[in-house]
Amino acid sequence: MAKTLPRRDAPFEPGRTALLLVDMQRIWLEPGLDPGHADWTADHYFYRETAERVIPNQRRLLESARAAGVEVLHTIIQSLTEDGRDRSLDHKLTPIHIPPSLKEGLPPPELAPVGDEILLPKTSSGVFNSTNIDYLLKNLGIRYLVVAGILTDQCVDMTVRDGADRGYLVTCVSDACASPTPERQANALKAFGGYCWVTDTATVAARFDALALDRGAA
Repeated sequence: MAKTLPRRDAPFEPGRTALLLVDMQRIWLEPGLDPGHADWTADHYFYRETAERVIPNQRRLLESARAAGVEVLHTIIQSLTEDGRDRSLDHKLTPIHIPPSLKEGLPPPELAPVGDEILLPKTSSGVFNSTNIDYLLKNLGIRYLVVAGILTDQCVDMTVRDGADRGYLVTCVSDACASPTPERQANALKAFGGYCWVTDTATVAARFDALALDRGAA
């Protein structure tokens, strides 16, 4: 008898669901800090989107996830060494280097890890390629991986695709992600939409809130 496969938008299960925030770091989010985009002014589309939409939506996700006992993980681009000798070849060529001593390489206070939430430094676009996140998620018993962050068409894209390939039911929270242009945002969501459930903050937060209610009733 054929086994019934789950839907990509299958209901989250308590104890098997995690929220992953990708590359939410001050150096990318605060105007004037990213040397790769020194020409971006404070009113650039990306800075407006992250300040007005992405960060508030992620704060809502974090609040609901924490109340529900959902595992929260954070990944940031950060070298393990001060001179970046451990970086991937791609990051050396780009070049991208965030030394561990750089305070601007950490998340802003409103998105920072709380308690023993896991923070994973990476030196590649895909968190599954340069960290032990797959090992950790399996140890934690995670099946449902909710992803939000930046950039939608780069690090978020690879996280979604790699997570799907490794057997997770991935959800991408589209209005808690951003790219440098609306066109890149839309194209990315269309391109990797087949690997995940693309939905919005209100829907995911409502699911987390339902888990919190169930947790309180238990």
